[in-house]
Amino acid sequence: MQYDYVIVGGGAAGATLAARLSEDSNVTVCLLEAGNKADNILVRAPAAVVALLPGYLKTNNWAFETVPQPGLNGRKGYQPRGKGLGGSSAINAMLYIRGHNDDFDSWERLGNTGWAYQDVLPYFKRAENNARGADAFHGAGGPLSVCDQKNPRPISRAFIKAATQIQHRQNDDMNGAEQEGAGLLQVTQFHNHAKNGERCSARAAYLDPVMGRKNLTIITRARAAKVLFEGKRAIGVVYRKGKDGKVEKTVKAAREVIISGGAFGSPQILQLSGVGRRADIEPHGIKMVHELAGVGQNLQDHIDHIISYKSKQTDMFGIGIKAAFDLVKHIFRWRKDGGGMVATPFAEAGAFLKTDPALSKPDIQLHFVISILDDHARHLHPGYGFSCHVCVLRPHTRGTVFLNSADPMAAPGIDPRFLSDDRDLDVLIKGAKMTREIMQAPALEKYRHKEIYTKANMSDTEWEDDIRARSDTVYHPTGTCKMGIDAMAVVDPKLRVHGLEGLRVVDASIMPELIGGNTNAPTIMIAEKAADMIKATYEVK
Repeated sequence: MQYDYVIVGGGAAGATLAARLSEDSNVTVCLLEAGNKADNILVRAPAAVVALLPGYLKTNNWAFETVPQPGLNGRKGYQPRGKGLGGSSAINAMLYIRGHNDDFDSWERLGNTGWAYQDVLPYFKRAENNARGADAFHGAGGPLSVCDQKNPRPISRAFIKAATQIQHRQNDDMNGAEQEGAGLLQVTQFHNHAKNGERCSARAAYLDPVMGRKNLTIITRARAAKVLFEGKRAIGVVYRKGKDGKVEKTVKAAREVIISGGAFGSPQILQLSGVGRRADIEPHGIKMVHELAGVGQNLQDHIDHIISYKSKQTDMFGIGIKAAFDLVKHIFRWRKDGGGMVATPFAEAGAFLKTDPALSKPDIQLHFVISILDDHARHLHPGYGFSCHVCVLRPHTRGTVFLNSADPMAAPGIDPRFLSDDRDLDVLIKGAKMTREIMQAPALEKYRHKEIYTKANMSDTEWEDDIRARSDTVYHPTGTCKMGIDAMAVVDPKLRVHGLEGLRVVDASIMPELIGGNTNAPTIMIAEKAADMIKATYEVK
C-alpha cells in the first residue's frame, strides 16, 4: 500500500500528527503503532495507573530497563513507557505542565529558529481545551481536555500550605507568566458529561474523534523494522506483524516518512535503518545508509528522589482491607459523576523551586503524591501514607540509546548515565533537603506518622547514600535525535533529518535540551507545530 505520509509510532506525537495531517482530505495518512488500541478501562480510569506503572502488565507498558548505572550503585534503572495508541499519555499521571518559558527561548538561542516561547505558545493554546477558558496563556476548544482536578485530597492542599509556611510562594498556574511556586496541578482529563473524569490521552484527544476518516489508516500491533530508502530518500517502512513478529509487511510513502517512536524508539528505528553512528550500526550487520553522529546521543532525563511517610490518616490511597472497601465506593462514584479517588492523578500537588535564590528559574520540581510510592509502585507498603518526588530539572548528565541487536523486536539499549556528573548530585541533595523541610512543616503535622527512609539531621554523605540507593527516572527521557544546526544535531529546525530526504523525526527525542517540567504537553506542542510545517511544505504556491 502507498500513502502520502507514513507515521511510525502512535504515541502523543504520532497521534497528534495523524489527526492534524489527515485534516486535508486530499492526502492519505498511515499510522503504525507497535502496541494495541489502548482504550481499556485501565487506561481510561486515572487511578488505574498504579496497575500499569510497575510493568507487571505488559499490555500497555514497554517496561524497559537501563544498563547498570554506576551512579546508582550499579542498579538497573526502570523505564516505563506507554505501549499503544497515545503512548505514555495512556499511563502517565496526566499532569499538564509545559516547562519554563525560557526553556524554549534557549532552544532558539541554540540556532533553532522558530522555537522561541512566543513561537510555540500558539501551538500549546491550539492543542488545549482548558476548563478555565481561554486567556493570554491558555486555549479553549482544542482537542486536549485540561482541567483542575475533580476532588484533590485535603492533604494536597496541606502540602501547599506547608510550602508557604517556609516562605515558598503559592502558584495557581505553573503554565502562566511565572512557573515558580507550589500549587495544585492541572491534568489532561475530560471535563464534559460523556467522559467526565476519564483520562484524556493523546489517543482519546486526537484520534478518537477522527477514527472514521477515510484517508486515515491506523495499523496497531505493527512493529517498525526499518525505513526503506532509494538513495538518500525515505520511501516507506517495513514493519512486523503477528504474535512473534515474523510476518513482514511494507507500506510506501509518496511524500514523507515521519518517525515518532519517542526518545528510545526513534533512534532505534534510525539505527536499524542504517542511519546513525557507524560504530553503533555495522557491528550488528546492518548496512550503513547515512552516517549521522548524533543519533542515540544526548539522552537527557530527570533524575528523581522520593521522600515518603506513613500516616494514620486514611483520606488518601492506601493498601489494606479498609482501603479496598473504600476503593469500591470510589469506583461507583467515578462511574456516576467522574469524581472521587479513581479520578486522582496521585500527584495532586507540586512545586517548582530554586535551590539557590540567585537562579533565574527553578532548578527542581516536586510532585506531591497521596500514597507511599516506592520503586515505581513495585514495592508496596501496607496502610496509608504520602510521598514527594524531587527531580533535577536541567541535568548536566548525557546518556545514550543504542542497539542491543539487529532484531527489531528486541528492546533498545538505554544508558542514562544517571549522576555521572557531580553537579546533578549536588542539586539533588539540596533539593531533597528542601523537600524534607516542606514535609516537616506544621501544615502536614497531623498526617505524619513515620518517616520511611530519611531522618532528621542527615549529613550530605547520608543523603548521597540514600540518593544512590533509591533514585531513578521520573519518566521524561528526551534528546536522542536532537534538533539543531551543530555537528551532533539529527534534525534541523523543521525536524527534517540532516542529509536525507522525505524523513522527519517528530517527538520528544528532538528536544535539544530537556525542558524544566513534564514532557507530555511539550511533545504534543512539537507535533502540532510539525503538522503546520509539513503542510506548508506541500502547499501550492
